[in-house]
This record gives sequence, structure tokens and C-alpha cells, in this order.
Amino acid sequence: MLHHPLTGMLSSSPPILSDAQVADILHEHYGRAGPLRRLTSERDLNIHLTTAQGSFVLKIANVAEPAAVTDFQTQALLHLAQSDLPTPRVVCTRHGATQVTTPHGTVRLLTYLAGVPLYTTAKTDAQTAAIARMAANLALGLQGFAHAAVDHVLQWDIKQATSLRPLLPSIADAAIRDLAERTLDRFDADVAPQIRDMRRQVVHNDLNPYNILVNLHDPADVVGILDFGDMVRTPLICDVAIAAAYQFNPTAGLHSLSNFAAAYHAVLPLTAPEAALLPDLMATRMLTTLAITSARAACYPTNAAYILRNYAAARDGLVALAALNRADCARAMEQL
Repeated sequence: MLHHPLTGMLSSSPPILSDAQVADILHEHYGRAGPLRRLTSERDLNIHLTTAQGSFVLKIANVAEPAAVTDFQTQALLHLAQSDLPTPRVVCTRHGATQVTTPHGTVRLLTYLAGVPLYTTAKTDAQTAAIARMAANLALGLQGFAHAAVDHVLQWDIKQATSLRPLLPSIADAAIRDLAERTLDRFDADVAPQIRDMRRQVVHNDLNPYNILVNLHDPADVVGILDFGDMVRTPLICDVAIAAAYQFNPTAGLHSLSNFAAAYHAVLPLTAPEAALLPDLMATRMLTTLAITSARAACYPTNAAYILRNYAAARDGLVALAALNRADCARAMEQL
């Protein structure tokens, strides 16, 4: 196996359990049984369960994930359950616990959200604006939420981008690797010093097209927000940049950037310094995707297809974003 300087959960394989072991966990702790279907995941084991009472997702966290970090995610979902945001609900065990510690990892049961995965639909201006508004409302819903594990270190957190430099050699395409290096150089020299003093809060940190569900009959209607596994406390604008990076359209770059930013700003206003950094932070997220997924795919080739699912979009987005006129981007952000 190739060695890469991945940290924490990114360097650990997902849990491996048989269906019989999963069924035993469900029976022992939740008193539930039914057909099981395995779902894709980068770090954890996720199992879809169908019962007469409804559908659920059993989540078994990566053994490298501290129980406090899993509880951080659980408590955030409990906090958001007080809102009307379409997030999974936590199902307690037969003894009223929100999660269970096992030798395989921390176990939770969540309600299953029905909908069409965003990545299967075509981007439209209306959909991009709707996702921006949802991202802003989710950030508002998490404002004030606190937990002992909010400052855990995760390489997917944009503020940690400097740590990605040893991963860049994993990017096979020399031209893309060079662009990623130049993007990280800019982050280190100009962006990182500016975000240090910007407002921070707990954020979702991973609103990618695999973590958003939309209405089958109206792809601009967001009906589900999934996977809170990358939550951290970080500058708010980093979370905005992550969602915007995945909505960026390389064939209409400035327009898609402006559309997303304006819709987000209308719900949760950005400060002028935050808005000015949005394009650079979007580029940083794209290089993060390229670096981490390249390194992880080399380490876990059997799961490479899933790990690399966002690679092409990040590559094309980074190239297109770098080609935009910086003065035009600056003017667009000033006009929010």
C-alpha cells in the first residue's frame, strides 16, 4: 500500500461487518429488523434498513473517529430537529441512548430521507439559487450550536489547507498538479492570513451533490441534507465556498458564481471581506478535493470509484475558475 500523509479518519479503512453482524446490532440495540442495503461511504459503514415502521440508516463510524466527534454530529442533528430543515432525525436505542459504542465503531440510527440525489440532475440557475438559500439557512440553523468537539482537526476543513501540500504529488496529471500547487501557494500567502479573524461557527462543511436530495418533480426543491460527518467550527465563508464550489458551472463561471453568492447573501449577508475571498476559497476547496481524493484512491483502490466521484468536477472547476478575470470576480462580489 502506498503511504500518504493523510491524517485521522482519512487514513483508516471503513468498518467491515457482515449482514448478520449488522442485524445483531439492530436487534440488540434498536429492536428492529428488516431487509438491509449497503450504501456508499468514504469513511464509515452505512446500511439502509426497511421496516414496517419506515426506513432508516444505520451508521457505524470509522473506528478512528473519537466518540466525542460522533456525538458532535448527533447533537447537531438533535439541535437542527427543532427547525424545519430537511435533516435526518436521530432514533434512540431501546434504552434511550442516541449512540452506542461497539468494538466496530460508534453506532447510530437515523431516519432515511427520500429524494433524488442532486448529482443525478442537471444544474439550473433556479436549482443553484435554491441550494445557496438552503446552505445559508443551514448555517443560520447551526448558529450558536456548541460542543466540546467543535475544534477537532479534519483535513477537509479549508482552514487546514496548508497541510495538503505533501498530498499534491498524488495528483497524477502534471498540469493539474501544477495548478493545485499555485492555488495552494496563493492560499498560504494571501488567503489564510485573512480568514483567521473572520467570523466562525459550526458548519456542515460538505454540501456536495451526493449530500443533497431534491424533489423528483422539482429539482430546485431541496428535500434532504445528508452526511454531517465533516462538521467543524471554521470561518463561515469556508462553508459558503464549499457549497459554491460544487455549484460552479465551468461553462458559465462568473454567472454561476454570482448567482450562488447573491442567493446566499440574500438570506445570510456576507461581509465585504468575506465575499472578496469567496473565489479563492472555492479554488482551495477544489484543490482539497483533488489532493485528498487522489491520495485516498491510491491507498484504497477497491473504493477508488467512490472516493474519486467529485474529482472531475473539481478539476474542471479549478481550471475554469483560474481562467476567470480576477477583476471581474472582484466586481461581482462587490455588487452583492
